[in-house]
Amino acid sequence: MGLLSPYARTAIGALPDAGARGLALFAAAALLAASALSRAQEPTTRPAVPVADFFRTPMLARPTLSPNGRHLAGAVAAGSGRVRLAVLDLEPLGEPRAVAGFDDRDVDDIAWVNDRRLVFDTTDHQSGSSQFGSGLWAIDRDGSDQRQLIDLWYLSARPGMRTLPWTWRLHSVVADGSTDVLVQGVVLNNNEVVEISLARLDTKSGRSQNLSEGAPDHVFRWIVDRDGRPAAVTTLREGRFVAYLRSPSGSGWERWQDADAYAGNYAVPYAVAPDGQLLALGRRPDSTAALFAVDPTTRRLKPEPMVRLDGYDFRGSLVYDRDERRLIGVHYVTDASGTAWLHPTMKAVQEAVNAKLPGTVNRIECERCLQAPTMLVSSYSDRQPPVFYSYNRDTRALTRIAASRPWIDERVMARQDVHRFASRDGLSIPVLVTHPPDTGVGARPAVLLVHGGPWLRGTYWGWRPEAQFLASRGYVVLEPEFRGSQGYGFSHFRAGWKQWGFSMQDDLADTVEWAARQGWIDPARVCIAGGSYGGYATLMGLVRHHDLYRCGIAWAAPTDFELLYSISWSDVSSEFQGFGMPLLIGDRVKDADRLEAASPLRQAASVRRPLLLAYGASDRRVSVRHGTTFHDAVRRTNPDVEWVVYGDERHGWRTLETQVDFWSRVERFLAKHLPPATK
Repeated sequence: MGLLSPYARTAIGALPDAGARGLALFAAAALLAASALSRAQEPTTRPAVPVADFFRTPMLARPTLSPNGRHLAGAVAAGSGRVRLAVLDLEPLGEPRAVAGFDDRDVDDIAWVNDRRLVFDTTDHQSGSSQFGSGLWAIDRDGSDQRQLIDLWYLSARPGMRTLPWTWRLHSVVADGSTDVLVQGVVLNNNEVVEISLARLDTKSGRSQNLSEGAPDHVFRWIVDRDGRPAAVTTLREGRFVAYLRSPSGSGWERWQDADAYAGNYAVPYAVAPDGQLLALGRRPDSTAALFAVDPTTRRLKPEPMVRLDGYDFRGSLVYDRDERRLIGVHYVTDASGTAWLHPTMKAVQEAVNAKLPGTVNRIECERCLQAPTMLVSSYSDRQPPVFYSYNRDTRALTRIAASRPWIDERVMARQDVHRFASRDGLSIPVLVTHPPDTGVGARPAVLLVHGGPWLRGTYWGWRPEAQFLASRGYVVLEPEFRGSQGYGFSHFRAGWKQWGFSMQDDLADTVEWAARQGWIDPARVCIAGGSYGGYATLMGLVRHHDLYRCGIAWAAPTDFELLYSISWSDVSSEFQGFGMPLLIGDRVKDADRLEAASPLRQAASVRRPLLLAYGASDRRVSVRHGTTFHDAVRRTNPDVEWVVYGDERHGWRTLETQVDFWSRVERFLAKHLPPATK
């Protein structure tokens, strides 16, 4: 049955301060009227949206508001195709000014250091196999005083400049009005991360101060307070998770949590409130993770959570007003994102914005929320990629800044709904269903799109290129959160242990049968598809449920467990290979028979359906050897296998050229193997 609307309403408990009773967010099934979803004036014919339009670099990405709310910075795609850093004034709205960029790199993450200064790092959207560092630069908003702070792997800074090695990256901004940021650096041993160190870095001078002295060994995460001082660390070593808290005197560290990293029940340090209150993620009786305050005296989690999301693990961020140093709201994610404001001023702002932008999720960003009049609004829906606005609380004026993908016409995009159904053993399986945008009725061909990981949350309600592309070609897209997926409680995650090829595969088959019972899909015209673990599940789907799927599309798919466990140059850590994989997938010795039965390579002769296989030649997570050995085996008995290797790609596609080529192949493949129903 349908569980949630994309606009989950919330019932909010009182939360006068961080140590009070808490905030409960209850996701309720509440459907908005169709007239509110901006679906009026549907085109009578559906244009064939070009493949490239779904995968082009957004025109504006990661816009971020200055602390005083007067300026906006964002990553803007330039005419050359490279992404540059642009800044524009908001009061009044000015023209964007490109203040930084490179001819061979793309600006990526951006953060305001203070009202004048910014930092940014880089990536390369035009090379899939680039393995350089991301670097870090600082610059004033007018384009002056640019300084490189962290090297790129292949490019050292100019002689005489003070920079950190390429293994460092931004951790966070120190929100104290200074020109300082926090940076973290990985310590490598044989190209594997051993631990992560922390330093405070002046973006004007390039001078850094070590904050790691005296810390425990093997730290992989640092939690700092609002002034940038380390408050908690977590370590991972030989399958043990250990969390340490700064001692009350501030002179050392005290062990707080010590548990099996994968199977244990432990609290994870999350953040430090402005008043010094430590917050941590802990497990509730229903196995979902909630946000708790830590008692400063006993150092135990307080009995009632501050924030809980019924049916979901807490994912989100806390909104603090920088000047008043108080908690005023919570950004969270259930099926879609939402915000629970705790201050009446911001509640009124959210209501005013929602009235002006009905039928979309409207996220408000601000740092001096109670003083600065101007705020950033990011508005999106299942059919509309993010559109960005400024909102003036004093004048109540909502001003459109830019659309992230202005070439996308929401009127011809597909609608999505979130549902849950019971699997064959009774486990509740969330599934995101994307329906084609035209108004036709009846059973349609479908693509079962399996997410990678698999130990992550794979779907969120909102516009996404892969699902929208497939739906634009007339396919219902089914995206289940099968057992083993995270975000739905530890029990849901735990149910997937050692179930590669078994119960996890059954959940996928149950999804197809459930959707067929709803009358949405033709069960005789279903193709299974996915990348990484999703590619593995595609191959095993063709092995185990041969009669259910007419074809399969797998990219970056692991096919040989022996390679997964034994390749030393993989970017999968030896820590995970030695302690995580035996628990989650299977022990190479004790579970040898199960691994054999769940190996696509060993079952290659059973794959008789048409298959599209794609790999990246530079993939260090799933080596192309997984593909070549499986391809050699499967084509002995299956002549209908299409094979492609992208020489400039790693684990997943980065370049537009690859995206267009691959999804064009997918379009032709599906058109051939999922023909219209015979009458």
